[in-house]
Amino acid sequence: MGRAHNILEFSSVDKYQARLVTPFAVLGIRTRGDLLTDIDYLPLDTPPLEFQNKLAKEVCKQLQEYLVNPNFVFDLSLEISGTDHQRRVWQAIKIIPSGSTRSYADIAVKLHSAPRAVGQACGANRLPIVIPCHRVISKNGQIGGFMNARDGFPLDIKRWLLHHEDI
Repeated sequence: MGRAHNILEFSSVDKYQARLVTPFAVLGIRTRGDLLTDIDYLPLDTPPLEFQNKLAKEVCKQLQEYLVNPNFVFDLSLEISGTDHQRRVWQAIKIIPSGSTRSYADIAVKLHSAPRAVGQACGANRLPIVIPCHRVISKNGQIGGFMNARDGFPLDIKRWLLHHEDI
C-alpha cells in the first residue's frame, strides 16, 4: 500500500527515528517535529533502532500497547497529506473499530466513490496500524489486497493484524 507499506531494502532504513521489532515486521517510524509522518513495514531481519526523539518514543510506546491490547486507541499527532479523496477514505478507515472490518465497497458507497479508488487510497496510507487499512477487506469477505499486493509477505502482515484483533 504505497510508500508507507513498501517492504524496504535495508539501504533505505537510515531515515528513521525508530525501528520497532514486532512479530510480523520491523516498523520504521518517521517523525517531523511534533508529527508522526510515516510507518513503514521493514523485513524482520532489519536491526532495531532505539527511538531518536520524544515523539518516536511515544509512537513506539503506543504501538507496543496496541500489540498487547488490540483495542488500544492511538493518540498521536499525525501528518496526513494526500488528496481530498484519500483523506476522506482514511477518515472512514480510522473509525473502523478493532475487531471489525469494512469492505472496499462499503466505504465506496459511503463516500460516493468506487471500490478500486478506495483500494488505491488504502495503498497510499503512510500511517498503517494507526490508520488501520488492514481492516478493509473484499466485499465477499475475503482478505483482499494489502500493500498493493495480492499475495506473499504483505498479506501475511494483514492476516497477522486481523488475527491479533480476533477478526
